[in-house]
Amino acid sequence: MSASTNKLVTAATKHILLPATVLGAFALGGAFFAEHGSVHAAMLPGSFAAATPIDDNSVAALTALDRAMEAVTARVTPSIVNVEVTSRATPEETSDDEQQQQQLPPGIAQFFGQGGGLRMQPQQPQIEHGVGSGVILSPDGYIVTNDHVVAGATKIRVTLSDRRTFSGKVIGIDKMTDLAVIKIDAKDLRPIAWGDSSKLEPGQTVLAFGSPFGSLRFSVTRGIVSAINRANPFNDDGRKPGDYIQTDAAINPGNSGGALVNAHGELIGINQSIITSPGSGSFSGAGFAIPSQTVQATTQQLIAHGKVDHGYLGISMNDVTPDNAQFFNLKEASGAIVAQVTPDSPAGHAGLKQGDVITSLNGRAILNGSEIQIAVSQMSPGTKLQLGILRNGQSTTIPLTTGEYHAKGELASNSDGQDQQPGHTGKLGLAVADLNADARQQLNAPDDLHGVIVQNVRPASPADDAGLQPGDVILEVNRKPAASASQFLGEVHQTPAGKDLLLLVWSKGNASYRTLHPADQNG
Repeated sequence: MSASTNKLVTAATKHILLPATVLGAFALGGAFFAEHGSVHAAMLPGSFAAATPIDDNSVAALTALDRAMEAVTARVTPSIVNVEVTSRATPEETSDDEQQQQQLPPGIAQFFGQGGGLRMQPQQPQIEHGVGSGVILSPDGYIVTNDHVVAGATKIRVTLSDRRTFSGKVIGIDKMTDLAVIKIDAKDLRPIAWGDSSKLEPGQTVLAFGSPFGSLRFSVTRGIVSAINRANPFNDDGRKPGDYIQTDAAINPGNSGGALVNAHGELIGINQSIITSPGSGSFSGAGFAIPSQTVQATTQQLIAHGKVDHGYLGISMNDVTPDNAQFFNLKEASGAIVAQVTPDSPAGHAGLKQGDVITSLNGRAILNGSEIQIAVSQMSPGTKLQLGILRNGQSTTIPLTTGEYHAKGELASNSDGQDQQPGHTGKLGLAVADLNADARQQLNAPDDLHGVIVQNVRPASPADDAGLQPGDVILEVNRKPAASASQFLGEVHQTPAGKDLLLLVWSKGNASYRTLHPADQNG
């Protein structure tokens, strides 16, 4: 599914009206039958001979499935709420929204209403009406939803499945996970049962609950777990916890904050975003949910303290893959490669180094960087932990204490694999130059960053396939420094023909390893 043909949006919506053309069609239909009273008998119901019903035994499996889905739906629906939000948009907030959308990758935009949601007439403060969903967590009225559903709310109205309505107030929000807890003054509500998202496998049946398009309250759709361990769809800085659940259960605008449940009716995710076709804003077969592991840990802190204090290590990471494992002398493609260590961070103080491979956390094997992200973000600052690492093929354990997340650049981040020279490198499809003072200032690159800046990337080249872009800074080639263009070229030319290259690339404040396949280049 190409980003050029689809959009990734949060599944929230504003109030919408049926188009006049739709209403007109109903009116026209009534007029037609009023004028043309005679209709051919073959068009009328009951004009055919009655078909023989299908024998119960022939459809026993289907009817059993129906009964199972009905049982799950009946159990879960009382735990689902509709959330209507009134908020005031100021010119400053509008400007921030526009700037945020401009910073997102092409084809990706947050969606807060019909047509993409950028506010009109930003000179005047406006009242906005948004609609989302929520899930009851406790009998006394604590409800989880998305932060983007209630952000900036001046008034919240919650409707239960029995049609009772209550005023809601925000207890706490956490932008890092896009979760929020609201509270209504009610008793004897039916909370949802918690499930364990870590036990999910692709292919398992799931049901999505919520209020699609705002007006279709308390809807349920059925599908499967399409994939697990997906990166955060709106991970604009590489540091927000991922491990998202992808599902083909239909999710549409207005479903944000709704429940994704397993076959036992247990909450295994909170619906957050969808991929849509251009112009339609409707579901295109891929929805994403925040896993219950993250939801449960976050909401517990929000209810208890009104905020979440995220732990951080001060590193960015890449997953170990079959492509890059060879450069670190790894036999198995599991673990997380440290691509960057933030100065004066817990990881820096503990002695963690660029190129270390994290293999375990507190004695538990680590498959990928996402596991570390989630675990660390859920730890309180000051938590002591042990990281098992491989450094130049040697195993060791590094003890460290988590710090407190304050701002961009401080959490452990996980990013997936991006090259250059003065002139062209036909082998890689890029051009690079020395990182001079002007380029450093333009990129806002730190003084201790040493490498070569990417000037050009040829379309459909190995560099392009690896995601390299002009303005990226290459720090290493095959784990050797690339402090100048000549040094970079020297390392590239020493690599045997057809051999993969491993680049360490700094891009917009984050470093990551990228594997290039020169053999894929067609001249």
